[in-house]
Amino acid sequence: MMDMIQLTVDNIEKYFSEEAVLDGVSFELSKGDHVALVGPNGAGKSTLVNIITGVLEPDSGTIELHPAIQVGILEQQPEYAKGRTVWQEAAAALEELATLAEEAERVATEMAQATGERQEELAQRFDRLQVRLYQQDAYNIDYRIERILSGLGFIESEFHKPVEQLSGGQKNRLALAKLLLAEPDLMILDEPSNHLDIDATQWLERFLASSQATILLVSHDRFLIDQVAQKTIELHQGTIEIYKGNYSSYMRQKDDRNAVLRRTYEKQQDEIARLEEFVRRHIGSQKTAQAEDRRKKLARMERVNPPREINAPAMGFPIPERSGDIVIRAEHISKAFDFPLFEDLTFDILRGQKWGILGPNGTGKSTLMKILNSELEPDAGEIHIGAKVKAAYFDQHLTCIDSDKEVVEAIRPDHKEFVERERRDVLARFGITKEMVFKKVRHLSGGERNRTALAWLSTRDANLMFLDEPTNHLDLWARDSLERTVCDYQGTVVIVSHDRYFLDQVCDLLLVVEPGRFRVIDGNYSTYQTLIDSGLAKEARVEMETRPEVADANPKEKKSGKASNSKPRRKRKFPYRKVEEIEAEIAEVESRIEVIYSEMAQEEALRDGGVMKGLSDELGTVQQALEPLYNHLEEAIELN
Repeated sequence: MMDMIQLTVDNIEKYFSEEAVLDGVSFELSKGDHVALVGPNGAGKSTLVNIITGVLEPDSGTIELHPAIQVGILEQQPEYAKGRTVWQEAAAALEELATLAEEAERVATEMAQATGERQEELAQRFDRLQVRLYQQDAYNIDYRIERILSGLGFIESEFHKPVEQLSGGQKNRLALAKLLLAEPDLMILDEPSNHLDIDATQWLERFLASSQATILLVSHDRFLIDQVAQKTIELHQGTIEIYKGNYSSYMRQKDDRNAVLRRTYEKQQDEIARLEEFVRRHIGSQKTAQAEDRRKKLARMERVNPPREINAPAMGFPIPERSGDIVIRAEHISKAFDFPLFEDLTFDILRGQKWGILGPNGTGKSTLMKILNSELEPDAGEIHIGAKVKAAYFDQHLTCIDSDKEVVEAIRPDHKEFVERERRDVLARFGITKEMVFKKVRHLSGGERNRTALAWLSTRDANLMFLDEPTNHLDLWARDSLERTVCDYQGTVVIVSHDRYFLDQVCDLLLVVEPGRFRVIDGNYSTYQTLIDSGLAKEARVEMETRPEVADANPKEKKSGKASNSKPRRKRKFPYRKVEEIEAEIAEVESRIEVIYSEMAQEEALRDGGVMKGLSDELGTVQQALEPLYNHLEEAIELN
């Protein structure tokens, strides 16, 4: 039995200023599908979502929604009536159930007073209402509201807060809570993890991954897509490509597909050049007939298109001047505003290290970074800056660049010898080119402003960089470039970010700040998550014991130090198997992948889209089987 098709997008076209933003986009969502829509900034993702939701009309093509389904859309700028609390507004998403429960209560009251046929009639009606209420879990309304509000980061004291007192981020979280409570058949989620801290995002992942609803997810959160999506649709240059699996699977499949297409394209280009050269040399000679045959062959040849590549800016930070070994020493620092943010933080940041600061919203991560950058004074304790340290600060609100200046001037307004050509070269590395460099900063998109601020950062000659939410507004490909740039940077970096994938790729130490305590984790985000999953995170605090003296600290100060904690032994996730057995199975799967590559390069596959799709689907399935085998092998080598 085929799954019910809930959404059909058929040959959608949309033009802006005669440019095709969407050019024949078609796909279907069946009941229970979890699909991620990805693509570079400006590719038309929001346009497509707005057409699906009826905000925009397509220039051609149709959108068909199954008439029996309920569609839920995450509002980007929600508005609420004054006078209601967070709890009341969340409960409004279940108003229909509440009405149904009230009706059942009225029927029960009337039934208790009725007799005879009237009582029997009310009893049957009450039974029907009870079935509907149980089916929709109506007797757990309060539990459902509390679970979802808490999961999305609301604390109990905020449940009865008037909605007009909420911040913009809290209003967005409340809109998401209402959508999840409503349990529509089809959920369209555009950047649902915006305004969520890491704990809330992880809760949302689990909720969505286990949801029976159909989900269309637009997100730049790569961990979120990995956990939720079963299929990935890439939108680029007006058209789509569909891949089985989550973000990681999509990227592997795309790389493999492009490698095959690139080889096939290059091979065909060589053949075309050879035939054209033969025609050029022999037309009009004794071999004219053969030359004409080659010309006809060229005319008949079905041309293979080069693989479509999504280009990302190269970025790059210059090699900095070498600082002292100890870049920052924090000793027993504390900070409070209306309530304590953190207390008695003590740690050293060494040259070349990449630190990430983690913690729930409101724990003072950005405040701590400003204290480390000497922008704020701690209430207690001391910060010592090492020798030859030159810091630069990228703030999430991008105030480091003047909105009233032209881009080409804003990246280094205090350096008049930095000529326009050099400025444009820097901006080009960050994807800011042509007439864009002469725009006012305020007229740039969010992604363009972010990349301009990163270009500004690269001109500061800094050997210590503070990055506060540096991936905001960047698409997936620009984030990849930034990751490589930060990893290659030879200075020291301190990062606050909700982007767990970014922290995982870049950081070698994490400072986890929580109310009343802190922990230093020797490792990246995956290390931290492993400690959490194994219940060892509480033991992960690194105490400072034997530390080297900071270059310009007071030599009379009492020295304390640092003891590293050993990494926990991994627990088995897979059943015991011999390493040789797993290696043999991997070799068998890899052999099949090579065969598929070979078949994809054959003329039959290149001519027949159905054959190519079948091979591509099989490739995706086989590659998905390969990843857990690699993980199993790694575990077997370590633990056997």
